[in-house]
Amino acid sequence: MRKRVILTFPPAIVHMPVTYRLAKDFNIASNILRAQVAPDEVGKLVLELSGDIDQIEAAITWMRDQGIDVSLLGHEIVIDENLCVHCGLCTGVCPTGALALHAETFLLQFRRSRCIVCEQCVPVCPVAAISTNL
Repeated sequence: MRKRVILTFPPAIVHMPVTYRLAKDFNIASNILRAQVAPDEVGKLVLELSGDIDQIEAAITWMRDQGIDVSLLGHEIVIDENLCVHCGLCTGVCPTGALALHAETFLLQFRRSRCIVCEQCVPVCPVAAISTNL
């Protein structure tokens, strides 16, 4: 099972080794998709958690008990094929390569499994074909 979560750390616990504890105590693999952490400031971490669903739920409960705000990342990028003109502007800002132009057809390809929902592609689309399903 996989779940994407956003963790928001209060300044007092930014130093906590969360990903280590997830692996050691809960047997959960965590892929860091985005991080903004600095000493004595509120920290944000976007993680993709992989493991047993019961262990993931237990880990989320543990993180909340530690004072970490845990939000499930439920929205995804949506591309309206009727609006898309396959200009490729979005491919230049996609940090994971989830958006690419096909080498032969020059049509936009979206690899959802690579998308971290950073939303950098949304504002650059000149025809507003890219949005989120909030």
